Amino acid sequence: MTNLADECGTDAEIYKGPFPPTVHVDTRTGAPAALHDLLDQLGLQRHTVQQGDQTLIFHTGPLQLDFDEQKRVATRAIPSLLLAGYKINCTPTVFDEPTYQQAVHNIRSRTATPAAQPPAPTGAPSQSAPARRTP
Repeated sequence: MTNLADECGTDAEIYKGPFPPTVHVDTRTGAPAALHDLLDQLGLQRHTVQQGDQTLIFHTGPLQLDFDEQKRVATRAIPSLLLAGYKINCTPTVFDEPTYQQAVHNIRSRTATPAAQPPAPTGAPSQSAPARRTP
């Protein structure tokens, strides 16, 4: 089993797998658990394969979905992976431009919303304790 992320020097390679068409995500050997966890959170399914003395971990699009919907799941994950600082490559056969643009827009909308500010005090200013003198 070839690991495209290792071959290409990326954290993750997203590509179309063989029959039946499935979206595959190879992560580099020794990838941090945080990357695998993020891929899980973004809707991709984790798979573990034992190959000799090595354990290979990769992700796929949800297998119950057709290939086009798997593409959308993987494409929606890309902006979050990039924002987390990972180096990602996605082949054109998997990349869905409108889905990517919508995912970017959604992230920008969330980050543009100002964080909740504590309410401004109302009424008289609060009384602070008087300074204390020590002899």
